[in-house]
Amino acid sequence: MLSGIRQRVLPNHQKRSLENLTDDLDLSSGDTGAKRSAFWTMLGLSAVIAACGVLTNSTATVIGAMIIAPLSTPIMGIALGAVQRRRSGAISYVLLGSLLVTVVGIAFSLVLPGSYDLLSNDQITSRTSPGVLDLVSALATGFAGAVALARKDVAAVLPGVAIAISLVPPLVVVGVCLGQGSGWLALGALVLFLSNLFALVFAGMVVFASLGYGSDPTRVVQSARRAYVMVAVLLVAVFLPLAANTTLTLLLNTWTGRVKNAADAWLSGDKGASVTSVDAQSRTIYVHVRTPEDLPPIDELLADLKGQIPDGIPIVVDATRGQRIAAGTVGE
Repeated sequence: MLSGIRQRVLPNHQKRSLENLTDDLDLSSGDTGAKRSAFWTMLGLSAVIAACGVLTNSTATVIGAMIIAPLSTPIMGIALGAVQRRRSGAISYVLLGSLLVTVVGIAFSLVLPGSYDLLSNDQITSRTSPGVLDLVSALATGFAGAVALARKDVAAVLPGVAIAISLVPPLVVVGVCLGQGSGWLALGALVLFLSNLFALVFAGMVVFASLGYGSDPTRVVQSARRAYVMVAVLLVAVFLPLAANTTLTLLLNTWTGRVKNAADAWLSGDKGASVTSVDAQSRTIYVHVRTPEDLPPIDELLADLKGQIPDGIPIVVDATRGQRIAAGTVGE
């Protein structure tokens, strides 16, 4: 059954030779000078483009950086080398390349004003709070990229584009957040990068091993067992914080929904007043309201929220008339 599935996914007549695949993924073989020059040049340029896109909150610019980023090449080289049980130096390229992108992010963060709010930038916030779905997406991307690399009839650039989406932007965000002194945000982006990295390597190993690219095709599973276990352990290690963050996000969504309902009831007696949005930032829930008159007593809102959300959560009401009222803490 497995062989049938494998034949459908990658027919034998479309399978690339091990020599061709190695030449594409191993930066230490063939014309090494040209390969390394192209890798560092394109990675440096992609990091600059990604930093500009992140800081200007431009999705189109960030996508442009993803398209030219070559970081996927040594990452898939790690997967192929693990299956073949040989060292190719791919890990050093990934480490040094990641450091380069992070340093570029730090350098660009130095031009930001001291009052710059990192959480107001969607390109940053979307990459500092990863969840389980990000890991699932990375696994699917890794499988797609590895299959595309192994097929003759798929353009060589396709897997690089698909995989780069998950790599360079998070590293730039790590650098920007570090440069601004936001260690927790940087850690969130780093967890996203590491989870994507391990997922891509694991998916690549599974595909390359199943296609017989191992050093001994008849014993490929046994020969790569240690590498599989190691990468699987790393995947579990990054899965735990992702799962915890996903749970926290679901809880916050539930709590903000309850706050929205309570705030709607709180303003129901004021004609023309409405709640525009409710969001959570830095363990505080902000209620954004629009009202032509003075706000009702804040104590009524806090009383309505008791039992609806956990005690100890600060509530801030932000009105369109320029008022920002620290309502207090639920349960006090």
